[in-house]
Amino acid sequence: MSEISIKAEELLHIGNFPVTNALLMSLLVFIFLASASILLRKKLSLIPGKVQSVLELLLEGILNLMDSVLGSRAKSEKYLPFIATIFLFILFSNWFGLLPGVGSLVLREGEHGAIPVLRAPSSDLNFTLALAVLAVVSINIFGILAIGIAAHAKKFFDFSNPINFFLGILELISEFAKMVSFSFRLFGNIFAGEVLLTIIAFLVPYVIPLPFLFLEVFVGFIQAFVFGMLALVFTAIATTEHATEH
Repeated sequence: MSEISIKAEELLHIGNFPVTNALLMSLLVFIFLASASILLRKKLSLIPGKVQSVLELLLEGILNLMDSVLGSRAKSEKYLPFIATIFLFILFSNWFGLLPGVGSLVLREGEHGAIPVLRAPSSDLNFTLALAVLAVVSINIFGILAIGIAAHAKKFFDFSNPINFFLGILELISEFAKMVSFSFRLFGNIFAGEVLLTIIAFLVPYVIPLPFLFLEVFVGFIQAFVFGMLALVFTAIATTEHATEH
């Protein structure tokens, strides 16, 4: 069994930019989702078929869930593309990492053993950290657009009194804490699952790993759901103007 590496392995370089196996898998997930969305859009019709009816029911359920957090259908429809894109991208990134051949298809032998061509994107801390930074920055941009830059900045820099100023600094620190929490929660769970499946498959191959594989399918969904829900809750907070006490 090759050594399990926390760091994603480099496959090649484009100029000075390293292309890792986790990055390659994330590109494949992006191509898959983009292609699927284009095909589904072409097949949309005013009289829905069975597949479109099921998708519309799922969409309505998602909007109802978002309504319960955001408090309005208009806001739910506005932020649906952001939340749904994050959820679907993480979900399929996690599930693609469980496909047969991922981790076993080897490009070459490296310093620490075989280098797999593909690797679950969420098992790379660079991927989860970049996703977390993108999510938090986007949420703050939504806040600025929703309530104005002055009102949004006042959440972090409130000079009305020492207590509000201190609370604002804590709020600012919490924005960076969100990035760490987002990234390490997703990375830790997916990487741990990847390690578990690798060890189980090596020790007791064939039938025994199947229950663990189904467990990781569920874990992959839960992690995508948690990430999406946290992004939704933080979006609701960022786009709501804080009441000022006098």
